[in-house]
Amino acid sequence: ADVISFDGLGVISYRFRSKKIKIVKDLISLKFRTTAGAGVLLHGEGQQGDYISLELRRARLQLSLNLGSDQCGSIQGHTSVTSGSLLDDDHWHSVVIERYRRNVNFTLDHHTQQFRTNGEFDHLDLDHEISFGGHPVSAKPSSGGVDNFVGCMEGITYNGDNITNLVRRKKVDTSSFRNLTFSCAEANSFSVFFNSTSFLRLPGQTDSDTLSVSLSFRTWNPNGLLMFTALADGWVEVGLTEGKVTVYMNVTQKKNMRIDISSGSGLNDGQWHSVHLNALENYAMLTVDGDEASTVRTAIPIQIQTGGTYHFGGNVLHGNTRSLQRSFQGCMQMIHIDDHLADLRAVEQGLIGTFENVSLDMCAIIDRCVPNYCEHDGRCSQTWDTFSCNCSGTGYTGATCHTSMYQQSCEEYQHQGKSSGSFWIDPDGSGSIAPFRVHCDMTEGKVWTMLKNNLSPQTSVTSSEQEGKAVLQITYNVTDEQLLSVSSSAEYCEQYVGYACRMSRLLNTPDGAPYTWWVGRANERHSYWGGSGPGIQKCSCGIEHNCTDAKHYCNCDADLRSWREDSGLLVYKDHLPVSQVVVGDTSRAGSEAKLTVGPLKCQGDWSFWNAASFSSPASSLRFPSFRGETSTDISFYFKTSSTRGVFLENLGTTSFLHIELRGVCVCLFV
Repeated sequence: ADVISFDGLGVISYRFRSKKIKIVKDLISLKFRTTAGAGVLLHGEGQQGDYISLELRRARLQLSLNLGSDQCGSIQGHTSVTSGSLLDDDHWHSVVIERYRRNVNFTLDHHTQQFRTNGEFDHLDLDHEISFGGHPVSAKPSSGGVDNFVGCMEGITYNGDNITNLVRRKKVDTSSFRNLTFSCAEANSFSVFFNSTSFLRLPGQTDSDTLSVSLSFRTWNPNGLLMFTALADGWVEVGLTEGKVTVYMNVTQKKNMRIDISSGSGLNDGQWHSVHLNALENYAMLTVDGDEASTVRTAIPIQIQTGGTYHFGGNVLHGNTRSLQRSFQGCMQMIHIDDHLADLRAVEQGLIGTFENVSLDMCAIIDRCVPNYCEHDGRCSQTWDTFSCNCSGTGYTGATCHTSMYQQSCEEYQHQGKSSGSFWIDPDGSGSIAPFRVHCDMTEGKVWTMLKNNLSPQTSVTSSEQEGKAVLQITYNVTDEQLLSVSSSAEYCEQYVGYACRMSRLLNTPDGAPYTWWVGRANERHSYWGGSGPGIQKCSCGIEHNCTDAKHYCNCDADLRSWREDSGLLVYKDHLPVSQVVVGDTSRAGSEAKLTVGPLKCQGDWSFWNAASFSSPASSLRFPSFRGETSTDISFYFKTSSTRGVFLENLGTTSFLHIELRGVCVCLFV
């Protein structure tokens, strides 16, 4: 069989033919099966900081890549993508990693994520080897932090090489394996799945002065009964309360003395957690997840006398005492009573214990947050029955963080009666572009959207930085995508540029190479200045024929020792905003220049101005039938003196959409 079993110690080391390789294209595939929530499936790294790693973390699969970071830290290449959930289910899962330069397809169980790695490098530089099942023995200590893989793999291929076949032929290093086997043994775990009406009853020792119970569980619910047992004189209950393991002990011999202890937090995260309760005559000890350092101990001045029957999962009525907890919904395994592992296969065969509405030898828990239906980075949380989205800090609201909290433009804020000020806008509504803050100027009869940049007015440019030129980067407090969303929806945009000079030429002649140029949208270089236009290597004075020297088309090109200035508005909005200015004539003795780049200002919202008037009952606009798949957004403003009317009607093949005004205060949606 094409299967290799990994015991947590063995690692397959596939060594390259050369000590170092530069890889521009990768194709890696494998299948894995495990009951462990953490472990390294593959790892490779290079001395220059490049690496590739595929790991299980909290039962999710994480692919980490770094094609290179520069020594100054300005280029960070680390990229990490996570896929899947509850992958420690002892089922086979398939993985395919396809990379060409920075473009990566990461496929888990036929679900593909496409992404580009961070940084600017294309090659993966690896040294010596790539390992499967853990970090190689030769790896640096900093590579650690995650356990080796425990489970089975099959179909391991790396860039055309069948790794499993090479292992069989002893062509790769497997010296770290204690016992290399080509089979996948059945897991020792035997799970029990509980719903809200389930219970499992198991026998234990009677009249013992020691109570010892341990188990592993996983659930999404913060509350639920794990175990209940009646003592000869009282009872003991172990449960989840707000994500913590709690133990309640009630002994009637001491006038209903009640003892409560708890440990852990956030244990309703869907991961496997272990709990061990040990109670003797003088003390009780509660350990969660095997962490002895956080074990809770408490004195109990009572005598334990076990009753011999243990209830798991369901509500229990014992005499006049009912469990305080609701029923447990989730999975349990590795149940120990009196330090003996319960034989759940014998329970399944009806030989010991009793049960009702449980599913044996399976864990049917599902993750309702994978895929994550919370949009715009909303945080998903879940219970057994449903999921919910926490939208705080996202700028969106609604059940799935879909609806923007902000208006789409400054025009809409003015329509609401707002005055000039700073506002958050969301030009694409519920789309992928995040909301951002702009200044809205509503004082001149027009509404201007303003985006400021990092350059102070009259910034001195007195020294050359590279190749005899000074390069000034112009940055804004928004992304390029957000900038484009403002300018593309505007009717008109402008940006002021000013160049004050003393013996510092600006554009040279219309036919010569310009000394200074600026870079705009799409990283295109432009050699016209404010007050002029594309294709004309002139300043505003050259257009208006009033330059200091009539032989030149910019005041600064006269190269005078006295201060002059060329300034004006750039108004070709498809070139805006200015992202860089390269100044090329400041290295001569006595040369000085001061640069000003004003904010990007845009006016007119095409989306908001896109209005239609319906002057008679027969007026209408007709479009092809709308197909919205599983979700869609419809929004509009209206103004009318009528009390009735149909706004929108859509006739689909199987669905119907109708919105109308019915009365002064009623909008009907069907």
